[in-house]
Amino acid sequence: MSRERVLHPQRGVAQAALLIAAAIGLCVVLGTLWLQSEPSAERYSEPSVEYGRQLIRDTARNMGPAHEDPTMRYTGTSMDCASCHLDTGTRPGTLSLLQAAQRYPRFSGRDGREGDLRDRINGCMTRSMNGRELDRESVQMRSMEMYIRQLNNQYAVMGETRQMPDEPPTFTEPDRAADVAAGRLVFEANCAVCHGSDGQGLLAAIDRSEGYLFPPLWGPDSFNNGAGMTRLLTAARFIKARMPLGKPDLTDDEAYDVAAYMNSHERPQRPNLEVDYPDLKNKPVDSPYPPYADEFPIEQHRLGPFQPIRDFYRGLE
Repeated sequence: MSRERVLHPQRGVAQAALLIAAAIGLCVVLGTLWLQSEPSAERYSEPSVEYGRQLIRDTARNMGPAHEDPTMRYTGTSMDCASCHLDTGTRPGTLSLLQAAQRYPRFSGRDGREGDLRDRINGCMTRSMNGRELDRESVQMRSMEMYIRQLNNQYAVMGETRQMPDEPPTFTEPDRAADVAAGRLVFEANCAVCHGSDGQGLLAAIDRSEGYLFPPLWGPDSFNNGAGMTRLLTAARFIKARMPLGKPDLTDDEAYDVAAYMNSHERPQRPNLEVDYPDLKNKPVDSPYPPYADEFPIEQHRLGPFQPIRDFYRGLE
């Protein structure tokens, strides 16, 4: 009897293990079938909303530098558009794509002309993604545009509660220069766990074409120095609203300083930045690269304080 009592639990454990293994196997099979049911990007010969969603969500896989087809290597980084446009742009708030379509066409001071949504997409491709322009009539361009426009339609029918961003209070700019050394401490305490102590991010797999779980913040595989995120105030607003991911709780000063620390590192260099902003009076006060229509030092344009620069330009009006 005692032997029987010992064996019964062992049989129970074995049966439980078999059931767990079977359940895991079933999940794997169902997951594989689900993935196979989603059309691969290569199958899209016509523009579609779904293809646009894939391109923004899985940019590295579909258009990245490790793509097996050299003609499809549009980006110079293995990041995804969704690295910044979180939840593939579907979350209300900072860098959401839900309302992006209704903002275009509009005048771009950086280009010195009115641009449409396709121009804006190519701006991201060549700056934030450190890549090359898409043909305006390509399947990829039209699909991304269709997806973003569909998001705008989705936003229009959302209830007021769902349209509200779930974010901390809007970033308020400190009236001082940013402190890079203090930003390093903020980074080590809040950011390194995801982005790495070296800021190089965490790849999703050994295969770089799978992109990043957490993107690099500087270095050769990050956004280039012509991207909007290299502007201190732009980066600080995003960081305050969204970071740390899932629990954005940094103060204004912490977001300000850690943005300065992030942008104090080397990153890819975009050529011909001197042609940006044909009218230099339209250049943002925190633009980190010259020329300027003022005599404030480049370090102040990069780190602040920015109010004296604003006051100067107001005096020119």
